[in-house]
Amino acid sequence: MDDILYFEDIVVGDSVAFGPLTLSREETIAFAAEFDPQPFHLSDEAAATTHFRTLSASGWHTTALFMKMFVAEMQKYPGRQAASLGAMGVDELRWLRPVRPGDTLRGTNEVIDKKISQSRPEMGIVRNKVTLYNQKDEPVLTMCPIAMWRTRPA
Repeated sequence: MDDILYFEDIVVGDSVAFGPLTLSREETIAFAAEFDPQPFHLSDEAAATTHFRTLSASGWHTTALFMKMFVAEMQKYPGRQAASLGAMGVDELRWLRPVRPGDTLRGTNEVIDKKISQSRPEMGIVRNKVTLYNQKDEPVLTMCPIAMWRTRPA
């Protein structure tokens, strides 16, 4: 594959947009029922007694929606995905405002730092800043994923 994007090809400041994706009420409740069954994620009645006031998605659901949109974007460019070696973790995850059924999300992923691994020179470490926005262009989530990328073979 000639179009592989290796660690050396990644530039600090590069940015990728992804999405959109609209969240349904059914998805919101189904995710919460299985993974985060707090009452304000399951019904408007329960949410009405909280600061949310209406049904809101779990922050973990919002984070999973990031992954769904981002991977879909990556899969459009097989050369990008071919050099990706997964992630080491996420720093600074913040849920900034509630995501509600009917919201349409989109995001950006900006490269903020990169370095060659000291222990594994066949890979580099790339830090990114992800921001998810709702349909009003309000940020709803920020985080800094730390990804591993294959270096160009000698």
